[in-house]
Amino acid sequence: MPEPEEAAGGSHRRPGEVEVPEWPSRWVGWTLFAGVMMIVLGMVHGFQGFVAIFDDTYFLVRPSRLTIHLAYDTWGWIHLGVAVLVLIAGIALLNGRVWGRVVGVIVAIASILLNMAFLAAYPIWSTITIAVDVLIIWSLTVHGDELRQMLNRE
Repeated sequence: MPEPEEAAGGSHRRPGEVEVPEWPSRWVGWTLFAGVMMIVLGMVHGFQGFVAIFDDTYFLVRPSRLTIHLAYDTWGWIHLGVAVLVLIAGIALLNGRVWGRVVGVIVAIASILLNMAFLAAYPIWSTITIAVDVLIIWSLTVHGDELRQMLNRE
């Protein structure tokens, strides 16, 4: 025999189940923003990496004046590695993967630290990148799960 609520046309949820609204909340937009910005951020890190590898005269200071004294070639490979991680996490996030959120937050934190260490070489762009990283972390930690629920709706 159906429950009274089901007979009246309502839905019956199991304990602990989250009800997904008919229309996504505005927070889904922030999660989409984070995913797109992670892809853009990956491209920015890739650009910085290639510049550091192929044109070390482009930056404002000598490598010995950076927070961490590494050759620009080494910085370039570090930026390329972070670029790949951020791109993969951004694509996973846009596909509603939970691990994309987790990796996205971790990689955004790593990107902040990387750009803080690289600040003397490229101050304006590093500051902008840090600000975008903070927005990504905020949007992924506040309501990032709603995108996954919306994408996995049956």
